[in-house]
Amino acid sequence: METDRDFIQSIERGFAVLLAFDADRPTATLAELAAATGLSRPAVRRILLTLQRLGYVRAQGSRWSMTPRVLSIGQHYSASHGMIEIAQPWLLSLAEETGESASLAELDGTEVVYVARVPVRRIMSINVSIGTRVPIHATSMGRVLLAWAPPTLVDEVVAAGLEPYTARTITDEAEFRRALRAVGEQGWALVAEELEEGLLSVSAPVRDASGAVVGALASSTSSGRSDVDKLRREIVPKVVDAAARISADLGHRGGSPSSSAP
Repeated sequence: METDRDFIQSIERGFAVLLAFDADRPTATLAELAAATGLSRPAVRRILLTLQRLGYVRAQGSRWSMTPRVLSIGQHYSASHGMIEIAQPWLLSLAEETGESASLAELDGTEVVYVARVPVRRIMSINVSIGTRVPIHATSMGRVLLAWAPPTLVDEVVAAGLEPYTARTITDEAEFRRALRAVGEQGWALVAEELEEGLLSVSAPVRDASGAVVGALASSTSSGRSDVDKLRREIVPKVVDAAARISADLGHRGGSPSSSAP
């Protein structure tokens, strides 16, 4: 059983410094990183010097930035995660067949994380790449992952608040739970303009050999190129089929466990 004695705080602080770099802060001074992480300047300095020696950050004058070596962490994940390699050809096939971007996502806590993607064209204004995190309640991938998640996770998401990203975002708890039950019953999710105006997406569950949902496969487009009826009629069957093929390659055979959403 884990205890506080098993927790290495220095590792937590090291990741906090790395994660302080983002699109809004690609470079930063020691003082800026200290303010962003809540750590003291001496602590941040020691962490930066350690990361520099390991090759993960570099200094340019008084400003620091990450190096490409940071990407190797993600590469190690992809190389050790069989689902991504198995899914890649099916993502490519789905993208070619639909003419739209295809993505694979997993659940990380209460967030959805893109772990593989075949882009066809840019989808709206959302900058989507591997590692991008999106809200779980306002996306088709999130609905799929939540529909088969433990009820306690659904409760946690609801308790945190269903933030309205557009006028169409479901923010009512009862309606949201009904939407999750519908996903579990039909085996796929279609979300229209709940995360961003004009953004439409369809997702289906990817299962492992035990039948557990381990990912969500999605196809995304815009209201300028398609509509809900067309997605339901033409894209849903393709996404469901591709997800089933990935699941089969992962060893899934036979029936699917029912949704656990309350």
